Amino acid sequence: MAALRHETLPCPARGIEFVLYPERVARRPTGQAGFELDLNSGARMSFHLSFDPSEVPRHWYVIDRAILSEQGKCLAGPPAQQLFAPIPRETILPALAEAVRWHEEPGLARDDDAVLNACRAWRYALQSIWCAKQEAGTWAVAQVDDPSLVISALAARTGDGRLPRPEVESFLRRTVQCLEKASQATPLMARP
Repeated sequence: MAALRHETLPCPARGIEFVLYPERVARRPTGQAGFELDLNSGARMSFHLSFDPSEVPRHWYVIDRAILSEQGKCLAGPPAQQLFAPIPRETILPALAEAVRWHEEPGLARDDDAVLNACRAWRYALQSIWCAKQEAGTWAVAQVDDPSLVISALAARTGDGRLPRPEVESFLRRTVQCLEKASQATPLMARP
């Protein structure tokens, strides 16, 4: 474990998020966390180490495996698409709603991250497209009537990330409503 930590292996980015899944979990389209090891370490991220999937919210791992099954890049071994089973949309959408709800709790994450994660979830719900948070924010600017919150979230990525909390909470609630509608098989949703 120590060999993967930032202190031993400096990460030039914000940090490394290393999750080890047993093959039996990776090859199944499960809605569970299912990891054996979860390690976050870096110069600009809080240290986290867990061996117990019941200790953490499951939604992050479902989303990560869904993205890996479609867009994962292999550093060694077989392609990610051969290792990670596609996660069905009916499993992904509730996980995305859980992730957006998680951001409703003040102080758990930066507000800019909350807004951009919501943008990524919203885009997936509308178009079944995974993209980076920055790209999702850029996409969302063209989708909303008043893009000022999303523009502020994009600009805050290099700053302190503080946005007007009531506006953030409203955006998150509207995004959850859209995700819930999408879970009920509504093909088109209202704008958050």
